Amino acid sequence: MRLSQIKDILDATVLWGEEHLDLEVLSACGSDFMSDVLAFVKNQALLLTGLVNPQVVRTADMVDMKCIIFVRGKVPGADILALAQTRGIVVMTSPKRMYEACGLLYTNGLRGNCDGDN
Repeated sequence: MRLSQIKDILDATVLWGEEHLDLEVLSACGSDFMSDVLAFVKNQALLLTGLVNPQVVRTADMVDMKCIIFVRGKVPGADILALAQTRGIVVMTSPKRMYEACGLLYTNGLRGNCDGDN
């Protein structure tokens, strides 16, 4: 699924990386626990989270994610956006709650790929 499709499905606003919306992702992860992302996420390109701090970008970068979507309308500060930009990670915000956002993406064909589904 292309990031442009994800943007439309989630009524998201692109905060950085509009020129990269043609990137395709094959799976996604929703979590506010970055330790879980590091421990369980494999081969995913999209992170949905309500946690707004620089650690989110660092974690996404460590597991080669291409996009972070902040749910519940949360908007990261300039420091987080600048960090994402230096790492080439697209950043969006969506008014959807995480449960709904994950469900919408799943029903539209985007799957998870997680070791240790808990």
